Amino acid sequence: MGNDLQSRRAVIAGVGVGGLSLAITACSGGADTAATTDATAESSAPASSAPASSAPQAGGALAKTADIPVGGGTIFKDQKIVVTQPTAGEFKAFSAVCTHKGCAVGSVEGGAIVCPCHNSKFNITDGAVTAGPAEKPLPEQQIKVEGDEITLA
Repeated sequence: MGNDLQSRRAVIAGVGVGGLSLAITACSGGADTAATTDATAESSAPASSAPASSAPQAGGALAKTADIPVGGGTIFKDQKIVVTQPTAGEFKAFSAVCTHKGCAVGSVEGGAIVCPCHNSKFNITDGAVTAGPAEKPLPEQQIKVEGDEITLA
């Protein structure tokens, strides 16, 4: 009976490790460079012509103004930045790291930047918390808009 007990423990331990690796794989992010959403629809699209593996440097092109929906925004996962366009021609940028527990924000919808971890929501105009549990606003980030191009400052 001792061997049967050891065999069962080995199987259970193996399933536990396999399940853990599956969970870790499922939690790792995809290779998308950006996710774009607006107040009426949620969609994902790359917003940069740069490959996902190369992040723009300061002054490098991040996106075209047409890539940022009015009343919505685009999340640039690699750069950990979200660029919004609250009203036509007005562009803002904020950290894409939630101030509650450090999760990456996941979408921009209904005029809010939304964190999927605990559903904190931030205003697309000033990064202020509109729904908790986060208590601090998203820090503003510096960008430049020249013509139809948005660059990191």
